[in-house]
Amino acid sequence: MAKEATREMLKSRLGFLLLAAGCAVGLGNVWRFPFITGQYGGASFVMIYLLFLLILGLPVMIMELSVGRASNQNIGKAFETLQPKGTKWNIFGHVGIAGNYLLMMFYTTVTGWILAYLYSTMTGQLSGMNSFETGQFFEAMLIDPLSMSFWMILSVILGFAVTSIGLQKGVEKVSKSMMISLLFLLFALVLKAITLEGAIEGLKFFLLPDIDRFMETGPAVVILAAMGQAFFTLSLGMGGMAIFGSYIDKSRALPGEALRIVGIDVSVAMMSGLIIFPICFAFSVSPDAGPGLLFVTLPNIFNQMAGGQFWGTLFFLFMSFAALTTVIAAFENIVSYWMDTWGWTRRKASWFNTIALIVLSMPTVLGFNLWSQFEPLGPGSTILELKDMFLSTTLIPLGALVFVLFTSTRYGWGWKSFRKEANTGDGLKMANWARFYVSWILPVIILVIFVRGYWGLLFG
Repeated sequence: MAKEATREMLKSRLGFLLLAAGCAVGLGNVWRFPFITGQYGGASFVMIYLLFLLILGLPVMIMELSVGRASNQNIGKAFETLQPKGTKWNIFGHVGIAGNYLLMMFYTTVTGWILAYLYSTMTGQLSGMNSFETGQFFEAMLIDPLSMSFWMILSVILGFAVTSIGLQKGVEKVSKSMMISLLFLLFALVLKAITLEGAIEGLKFFLLPDIDRFMETGPAVVILAAMGQAFFTLSLGMGGMAIFGSYIDKSRALPGEALRIVGIDVSVAMMSGLIIFPICFAFSVSPDAGPGLLFVTLPNIFNQMAGGQFWGTLFFLFMSFAALTTVIAAFENIVSYWMDTWGWTRRKASWFNTIALIVLSMPTVLGFNLWSQFEPLGPGSTILELKDMFLSTTLIPLGALVFVLFTSTRYGWGWKSFRKEANTGDGLKMANWARFYVSWILPVIILVIFVRGYWGLLFG
């Protein structure tokens, strides 16, 4: 009981919602979602994606939040606190934290790219470049280990500097400010994008389902892609939501809170689409340009726009906030693990992990330059892709499956205990009929995603 009495808590419900949403909102929403939507046919993909967010992402989020709030612990100790005597669910708690480290070992590098582009756009270094020159600029950044290291280290220091200040004054306050600013920036960028000449075709592509395009792409392919995007976009499976569940009281039932977090996440993804697709169609650029869309195609488009430096700066500022809120959330999970499990102070855990993650992230940086000859997944692949592959095909789906089994079976925490915790407080409740779905259907969906990931890796 002493642990509960001394544990830090979030100051406000809004802080919790925006902090949890900041964990979910990241580059998966504002970078991957638009180009995946472009590759898989536009509005038809979006509709199926939204469906899977509700039937796949929402229940797993409720489970994570419930485990965190009931245990009042970080994921490293949450299972140990709630598991039946004699079971070993607690092993996954440490695996979940390892997943947070693995994610940050490459996510901080990509966040560094965003910060570098914010600086370069703001100072006019990208102004006047054509598509070939913006491509060269990106390549030059990748092959420069000193520049890459600087921006990666900056992203790590910024994240842990926030966690070291404290939960309320640092993590909650900064993340809340970033999320509110992010939403205002999105709104301004959407207004600009949809008023461009030719933007209407981009809006049609993004918002109006085209059955012919859907059939041409392939229904099974679109459904599986939407399923995977919905699963990975919410940062589930590694305890990212559990830690924020441990920081809130029991005044509100968790299904309603989870639905609000998903709603914010969807809003950011949809508004990102309302920015990128109108811009692409207005300037006759293919919306399925892939990862290069962000770092090569869009800077070139901004150069063609009136006031392009201003709008480009706003765009990369928005991207920086989206990336950093995820970094701060993951770092909080890591810091709280060392505090809860090993009794470290917040400041000691923050600065120890600053050094640790800089060192652990260096292979990702060097994989683009000094170690580029190491191609772990075949010609042209990088260390970043290896880490991302292992995380997305293994740790995240299996982590989500552990949460599902732990909360729905008698061998774990169990359905009754989970539902009681989830439904404690005011607001939307989880119905008892959902037990069949989460016990039998949801695990199958997660296993399909797991198998599909390795099938695509092995057979293309």
